[in-house]
Amino acid sequence: MALGYVRPARPEDAGEIARIQLATWRVAYRRILPRHVLDNLDEAFLARRWSAAVLEPPSGAHRVLVAVEQAEQSYLVGFAASGPADGEALAPGEPADALGPDVAAVTDLLVEPRWGRRGHGSRLLAATVDLWREDGLSRAVAWAFDGDEATRKFLTSTGWEPDGAARALDVDDMLVPQVRLHVAVPTEKVPTE
Repeated sequence: MALGYVRPARPEDAGEIARIQLATWRVAYRRILPRHVLDNLDEAFLARRWSAAVLEPPSGAHRVLVAVEQAEQSYLVGFAASGPADGEALAPGEPADALGPDVAAVTDLLVEPRWGRRGHGSRLLAATVDLWREDGLSRAVAWAFDGDEATRKFLTSTGWEPDGAARALDVDDMLVPQVRLHVAVPTEKVPTE
């Protein structure tokens, strides 16, 4: 287990968050998404979006957290973004009120591959769950690419399970299937290592 911690993202973290997102997507999704799509992602554009997410979240319950690896130097190695579920969390054809006001949605939970399997994903998820509990959210959902075994295995190992919802994202005229997972938010804090 690595020495590390999770903290709220700061505006100056936006560039590193974008870099981590690109590096992770280009490794984790190289067999899922078209190569030219991954190659053409604009890091500066993503950094501006992450800056806005940190500085101007839609609500106080929308948060971006970062994982920090501690060594001789500290490194940002991953991040998580979540908030109350909205239309993006719905399955096709699902009514707007299907998930309810007490449901959180994970939009991103990424750890740069070279820093994987060191506890950062678990710390990010635990910190996120603690915040959901504080916000009175009782359930959470997350979409994962059907072909993303690592994310699905990580989430199911922590109690998440498929809820039967599926969709396909149109990525440059290629349909990429996703499945939705869900979990009940524990009413009490679960001790972590």
